[in-house]
Amino acid sequence: MAHTQAQIERSQLWRLLEASAGRDSAAALFEMIAVDAPLLAEAGDSVPRVILAQAMNMLLFAKNLDVVPEGKRYVDEKLAAGGQVVFDHGALRTVAAANTGALPIGELAFKRFLEPLGFAVAGLYPLARLKMTGRAYCHVDAPESVAQFFVSELHVDQFSPAFQKAVDNVVKGSRDPLNDRDKALLVKLADARVLPFAEAVELLPKLVGCFAVQHDTPAMADYETLLAESAEMAWISTEGNCFNHATDHVDDVFAVADVLRAQGLPIKDKVEVSANGSVRQTAFKATQVERQFRVADGALVSRVVPGSFYEFITRDVIADPATGEQKRDLRFDSSNAQGIFKMTAAAC
Repeated sequence: MAHTQAQIERSQLWRLLEASAGRDSAAALFEMIAVDAPLLAEAGDSVPRVILAQAMNMLLFAKNLDVVPEGKRYVDEKLAAGGQVVFDHGALRTVAAANTGALPIGELAFKRFLEPLGFAVAGLYPLARLKMTGRAYCHVDAPESVAQFFVSELHVDQFSPAFQKAVDNVVKGSRDPLNDRDKALLVKLADARVLPFAEAVELLPKLVGCFAVQHDTPAMADYETLLAESAEMAWISTEGNCFNHATDHVDDVFAVADVLRAQGLPIKDKVEVSANGSVRQTAFKATQVERQFRVADGALVSRVVPGSFYEFITRDVIADPATGEQKRDLRFDSSNAQGIFKMTAAAC
């Protein structure tokens, strides 16, 4: 059942987004993204972790559309036809290197705030061909209502010495977007599972800011070294911890892909199907973006490289093996993930 505007505006989620992003942006987010009824609890003095998590996710989804015009066009057309996005998951890449500066190593940079927000690792996915590991963070309080995170971690020690040196050059000066005050609020949130409204408003933009580039402009020579061994690390060198992609849950991913392909849009050539057949994914090819690099004399030069992209997924409803209850299959698939990752490799 559709929610009335009055119901939406009485909710804590609306109040939090309005305070953080403004009334017009809050309205646009609610128009664009389907929000389940349990996330529309009326406003109180404190913000539960699940509401803070949902607010962060909605802002991150919009941030992805800002840099993926193909995704924005698709979403705009979906809204014009009376539809909404069902935000399934966002993906990001991290680096397990010997020295990542002030930023915690690899997935720890995100685990430190995803867990206080109520997320927990629901699956571990080896990405052996890419020398990476993926972890699915699912929300404990509302697993089917709050979008998941697929956090991948690149294992630098599995690459050549030259590659490891190039990684060190790129990430050793990384900054930490969270300060001591932010970290104290996360400790408070982890303990109480709620934050006073003013503190939730204070913390929300800092959480969104974690999904960004935290290191300086890379050297072209380092980029070339990285690209020769790992398109994924080359992508990280220019895009950092930004959303690699945001994903829309659709009823029939094959049908969506066929329509978009017929429109001449840059959709992946095939749909990835999980080993058990219940999860099917495809995506737009990565948006091409212009990024700067340092060259030997210290000057900056520009180069077009792959940026982020927009993904589509269909998840079947299956019986929970433990309880027999019918639930959406929230799992991922290593083969699917590695196929989807190629979207940022094709045009490197």
